[in-house]
Amino acid sequence: MVVATPMVHGIAQGPKEVEDWFQNLSHKKEKVTKLHFYFHDTLSGKNPTAVQVAKANMTFTSPTFFGLVNVLDDPLTVGPELNSTTVGRAQGFYGSAGMEQLGLIMTMNFVFTTGKYEGSTLSVLARNPALEKYREMPIVGGSGVFRLARGIATASTIWFKLTTGDAVVEYDVVIIHY
Repeated sequence: MVVATPMVHGIAQGPKEVEDWFQNLSHKKEKVTKLHFYFHDTLSGKNPTAVQVAKANMTFTSPTFFGLVNVLDDPLTVGPELNSTTVGRAQGFYGSAGMEQLGLIMTMNFVFTTGKYEGSTLSVLARNPALEKYREMPIVGGSGVFRLARGIATASTIWFKLTTGDAVVEYDVVIIHY
């Protein structure tokens, strides 16, 4: 009987292999990786990549859309154009959590689908004051190549359409991992 162990670019993912990886952690050196990509959040049209899943009774009378929750599966691309090379997906949810100022709670994973990071993820858990020019959001973990990742994602809106909520956001990510 042959048992195949899932691999993410040379990193075995089975329970025994993960335990072995941790046992050898003291011999590993930390690396700093910088990533740059664009996040395409589309709420309109026939094929939205973010959809509303909950709202409070007061959401649409609130100046901040307080209580609105969207689930997303947004493409991540090399350039700001939607048809540029896709490097992954942003999957998770965001909700309007500020009653007086727009502040989104973001819980999402950057899931890399191509290149040397294919099969790896980075996890973001953050407040996103979406109207500010730059937003700093912590990277709180990762998987695959990015096991034990920690770092910062800086977001900047490139394009936003108020009538639809569609947006393109530029991300610069700096992470420390093994």
